[in-house]
Amino acid sequence: MQDTTLIHHGITMPRFMYGTAWKEQQTEELTYKALKAGFRSIDTANQRKHYYEAGVGHALNTALQQGWLTRSELFLQTKFTFASSQDHRLPYDVTADYATQVQQSFESSLQHLQTDYIDSYVLHGPYSRVGLSTIDWQVWRAMEALWREQRVKLLGVSNISIEQLQLLLERAEVKPAFVQNRCYARRQWDADIRAICAEHQIMYQGFSLLTANSIEMQQPAIVAIAKRLGCHLTQLIFKFALDVNMMPLTGTSNEQHMLADLACFELQLTEDDIQTIEKIALL
Repeated sequence: MQDTTLIHHGITMPRFMYGTAWKEQQTEELTYKALKAGFRSIDTANQRKHYYEAGVGHALNTALQQGWLTRSELFLQTKFTFASSQDHRLPYDVTADYATQVQQSFESSLQHLQTDYIDSYVLHGPYSRVGLSTIDWQVWRAMEALWREQRVKLLGVSNISIEQLQLLLERAEVKPAFVQNRCYARRQWDADIRAICAEHQIMYQGFSLLTANSIEMQQPAIVAIAKRLGCHLTQLIFKFALDVNMMPLTGTSNEQHMLADLACFELQLTEDDIQTIEKIALL
């Protein structure tokens, strides 16, 4: 079985992440169940439109208070989100400068998550659709300041294009340790960006691995591999992601599926299996 943890930029962290988007009032219950199932890496965002960050914090606090979990065992990831992707429940003063918005959002996240540091702080998508604007750089510099203050262990960016990632790597003083993107089989699972990540010691986090690839998952070649291994298709996709050095996210709301997802570490894929899945959209 593959090791369920890795060391990334000197930080020991789990290889499989539980995502908390779109769970609303079930967030606390489902985060708690994910922790009970064995997840130790939790992804959220200070974006009330799609996340209930405080619900995550309530679940974490319950587990910590019950004594079967410690903060050092957890890897917490949250995000700064621009106002254009928020609703009216903003975690900062939208009239403030962007560095202040980052600071206010971060302080709010600490309160929500009931912690005094964040393991991974992520820019939840650049402000600009093309390139990186002055605003993007103001935000990134503010995030770098949090890293220098040792209030954040690692920085990351999500929903980013290859061009934007290259620009960030050229000018960032603190390089991103993570890229989190929606991952499509028809793009060979974001192969171009994953290649840049591998070159620069960036961990690629893939989300929507299942929902973005429902058609490809029904391809006979993939179904045949799952049948041979006696596993569910979801387990196969998650194990493939792990085998190509990706950190997969699952957002399942089913407790049994949480356990099944984590059990994917027990699968043994051949190199042919990996190549078939990687190129499934080309078959």
